[in-house]
Amino acid sequence: MAKDVETGGEYTTKDYTDPPPAPLIDVEEITKWSLYRAVIAEFVATMLFLYVTVATVIGYKHQSDPNVNPTDAACSGVGILGIAWAFGGMIFILVYCTAGISGGHINPAVTFGLFLARKVSLIRAVLYIIAQCLGAICGVGLVKAFQRAYYVRYGGGANELSSGYSHGTGLAAEIIGTFVLVYTVFSATDPKRNARDSHIPVLAPLPIGFAVFMVHLATIPITGTGINPARSFGAAVIYNKDKAWDDHWIFWVGPFIGAGIAALYHQFVLRASAAKAMGSSYRSNM
Repeated sequence: MAKDVETGGEYTTKDYTDPPPAPLIDVEEITKWSLYRAVIAEFVATMLFLYVTVATVIGYKHQSDPNVNPTDAACSGVGILGIAWAFGGMIFILVYCTAGISGGHINPAVTFGLFLARKVSLIRAVLYIIAQCLGAICGVGLVKAFQRAYYVRYGGGANELSSGYSHGTGLAAEIIGTFVLVYTVFSATDPKRNARDSHIPVLAPLPIGFAVFMVHLATIPITGTGINPARSFGAAVIYNKDKAWDDHWIFWVGPFIGAGIAALYHQFVLRASAAKAMGSSYRSNM
């Protein structure tokens, strides 16, 4: 396979093509149906994601409630492992279904990271985040409607900082967890990787789903695992208790910081975008 070959200070061959950076504000994009179709896809995907995952959390807490199952409550239900699988599995399914339509973000932090890397325009990013938050509210609303008897009793699937952990610990957990997710998104969708490893049939949604799964295993005991501001926002809006809102800032600030670091790391360290731009400018001025 052809690789980048440097001859006389210039790269003569390239086995992949970087897409051009998205414009900051693309007014023409507003007139295209493809934008609104993508926004609808993000809304529906996030709604389905929150419905299935929060329903799993509520179901597990009900099944493992000692007052409901006094004999073997600790061994009942899907457990933390099952909850992690629910989140990771749904991301795998929904990214697979929507990647060709909207890119399969389903997460404001992912959208923010891709915006920083100039993969999406500001207009698209804002509309995606609004659609994701509205979809999350609707998804959790469906859970409350179908499981009204258990929803409030078992915490509504809302993200809260667990007792014994400081705000700094919770924030760090969200930053690192989101970094892992967004870093995986960039790596799995990198055109250079796809060209270099074209002989390895890697389905992009698979590592992204596994990243969500692994992060949940690590951070459920700390914050319940946010790493997705829409997921945290939708649950907080429907649950609407003081504790969920008191800690809510962690689930926006942490994921956005983690996504920003992942975008900068991938673009300017691994892909060396700044060095390439400087080199291109230098050669054009010679």
